[in-house]
Formats: sequence, C-alpha cells, structure tokens
Amino acid sequence: MERLVERLEKAVERLETVCQGPGMCGEGSSKGVAQYVQAFDALLSGPVAEYMKISKEVGGDVQKHAEMVHAGLMSERALLVVASQHQQPAENAFSALLKPISEQIQAVQNFREKNRGSKMFNHLSAVSESIPALGWVAMAPKPGPYVKEMTDAAMFYTNRILKEYKDVDKKQVDWVKAYLSIWTELQAYIKEYHTIGLTWSKTGPVATEGAKAAPAAPAGVAPPPPGPPPPPAPVSSSTDDSASRSALFAQINRGEGITSGLRHVSDDMKTHKNPALKNQGGPVRSGPKPFTAPKPACNANPSQTTSPKAPPLLELEGKKWRVENQENATNLVISDTELKQVAYVFKCTNSTLQIKGKINSITLDNCKKLGLVFDDVVGIVEIINSRDVKVQVMGKVPTISINKTDGCHVYLSQSSLDCEIVSAKSSEMNVLIPTEGGDFTEFPVPEQFKTVWNGQKLVTTVTEIAG
Repeated sequence: MERLVERLEKAVERLETVCQGPGMCGEGSSKGVAQYVQAFDALLSGPVAEYMKISKEVGGDVQKHAEMVHAGLMSERALLVVASQHQQPAENAFSALLKPISEQIQAVQNFREKNRGSKMFNHLSAVSESIPALGWVAMAPKPGPYVKEMTDAAMFYTNRILKEYKDVDKKQVDWVKAYLSIWTELQAYIKEYHTIGLTWSKTGPVATEGAKAAPAAPAGVAPPPPGPPPPPAPVSSSTDDSASRSALFAQINRGEGITSGLRHVSDDMKTHKNPALKNQGGPVRSGPKPFTAPKPACNANPSQTTSPKAPPLLELEGKKWRVENQENATNLVISDTELKQVAYVFKCTNSTLQIKGKINSITLDNCKKLGLVFDDVVGIVEIINSRDVKVQVMGKVPTISINKTDGCHVYLSQSSLDCEIVSAKSSEMNVLIPTEGGDFTEFPVPEQFKTVWNGQKLVTTVTEIAG
C-alpha cells in the first residue's frame, strides 16, 4: 500500500511539472496553445488550405482575393490567441483589437469594387458578400447564426458560378465547394467553442488596445508572470465621490425634514395661473436641442476630399456589354447584339437603356430610376441592389430575378406572360399585364407571407392584408 501511495505522489509531481500556467493543462496542448486556438488551426490547415490551393490553380484575381481572405483569417487567429490569454476588455479596447480584422474585410470588398470588369466577378462577389462573417467575434450572443446569414448572402453568386461551370470546368465547382466549406466548418467551430460569443480567459491580465499574444512556453518551463495590473484610479476623485455620496445619503435620511428648506409658491407666482408672467422679459428656458453632427470645416481645395466620379461607359468587352456610371442619359441604345452576349448595367441613374435584338442575359446592379426596354432574352434578367427601376419586355424572357431592390415595375408583353418572376429581400414590386385595348393592368407582387407547421413540414402562403 505504501509503495502504491509513493507511486501516486510521483505521478502527481510529474503532472504538476507539466501543467504550469493557464492553457498548459486541460485548456490546450503541452505547448501552451488554448484548445479552441488549436481547433481554429485545424480549420486553417483543412478547408482554408484547400481553398487557397484551388484559388492558386485558378490564378488571377481569384488568387489575389484568396490571399486577402487568408490575411483576414490570420488576423482573427491572432485575436483568438489574445482572448485565450487575457480577460475580456472594455468596449473601446475591444474595438481597437477588432480593427485589423475590419481592415482586412474592407480590403476584400474594395478589391471587388475595383475589379468589376473582371471575368471572375462572380467569384469576387461571392467572397465579398460573405467575408463580413469574420466579424462573428463581435456578434454576441448569436455569432453562429450571423455566419450563416453571411454565407447565405454568397449563395446568389456561387449558384451562378455552378450554373456557368457545372459541365465546363470542374475546378470552378471545386472552388465553390472549398470556399463554402470554410464557413460551414466555422459555424461548427463556433457552436462548440464560442456558442454565445467569443470566449475569453478567466485568468491573466485584462486585454488592452496593444495586447499581443504571449509566446508559448516550452514544455516543462513556467510561462512568464502576467503583466502589472492597471494603475489605480486617482485618490482625490474617489474621495470626492465618496464624500458626495455620503452627503446625498445624509440628506435623504432626514425624512420629511428634507423639504423644510423649500419655499412655498403662491398662485400669483405660477405662470399657468398668471399669464402676465409669460410676457415679462428674460430668456425663456427650453429643453435641450437635439444633437446634430458638427459640420466639417470648409476645405480650400474640395477636389482633395471628394473622390472623382467614374467616367460613363458603354462598350463591348469580349462578349459583355458594359453600361456603367451613366447619369441623365435618356438615349442609350445597344443595337448590334448577338445571342452569346450579355449586358451588365452598373450604377446608372435617371437614364433609359434600350437593347435591341436577342441577347443571353441582362443584369442591372446598383441602379436608380433606370428604364430598361429590351426585345428578347434567352436566359435571365437580374435586378440587384437597385431602386425605382422600370423594365419593359417587348419580346420574350423566361425568368426575371429581383433581389435587394426597392421599387420595380415590370411591363410584360403578350408573348412573355409565361415569364417566371423570382424575388427576394425586395419591396414595392409590380407586374403590369397588357390588355386588349393596349393599356396595362397593374398587379402587386406579394411581400408578406405566413408560415405554419402542418405536422410534417412548414407551409408558407401569401398573407392578404385587409384594408
């Protein structure tokens, strides 16, 4: 029995030698890395590495974009290491720690905006729409659903990639699967380690703006002691606060005697009973004014502060007609069209565009008060991120898609009445059907729905609002 006790004591001593400091035993490996940091490293070496590999094979803008995504993920890993070694900081300090991640998100999105003419624009858009998912670290108490929402935002573009390359280029299909798997695995990771928000260490110093991950200590060596605690608050201010509180409680404890020093106000001193007091001079006190943001100081050279407008564009680039940055242009016409060509209309305002002949597809993106008239489209007409647009079909079109758009009127022709109209996250949509007299009858597209569980599945129906 004594020999058994002696062996147990030696085993405990060995364990105490190995488990020195937070994160060395139970929270992480023998190298001092927290368990959830190791799990994130597995994500980087798995789905992320596969995504980087395929992006390199695709090359061009996709590869450059992937390198920016990887930089954002590494910034997030650095924050996870800080969180594993520090206690949760104040809100302003946490915002400073998030800055590297937000800068990488902005860089990814800016790259898409600067390369709208890229042949891989759908790839760039899929990444740009979903990259804000890196901000899950600040989305307590539901970081997982936030990542799913950002992933769903990419589906619109990933579906277009799959549709375009499904039977043409398997590498592009693999790219979509690899990219989406990053966010799928990230959701599982968050569910296991950060269910209601970023998990901070319960020991160690409070994280500050300049907090950095402490280097991992080698096995068997104790980590360096934590940094000094924050400086105490000035004694004078705390003393004054204590004195003020004491005086306040002393007055409250006087009971009814607290009103003994108040002066009686007679009726002739009340403005609502003596209107003459309102007409007397003196400033009239009013409530506080609402806050208004200070106006920026005038700049001697305004051209330095306002970014120059992009030049208007109407040109054929390969098989794509590009119509961009048009303002107050009411006579835009594309007449020399072919079946394999597509039209991409971007950021056009208060303009009218006519497309003659038969074309493959048309996309309106970020347009305002635009009128589009076209003959025939064999694929799809897409309206994205736009406002107050009118689309008229002169011939035939199989599908019209309306996404993230407020205000859209679709005028159908007699030969296009079988057109399918698909809408999402949009409002004020109307479809106008031609009559025998040459006029149009307007029908609103439903925006409100009711979903119920029938015992086996969810059933969704249009909600009719009585009015």
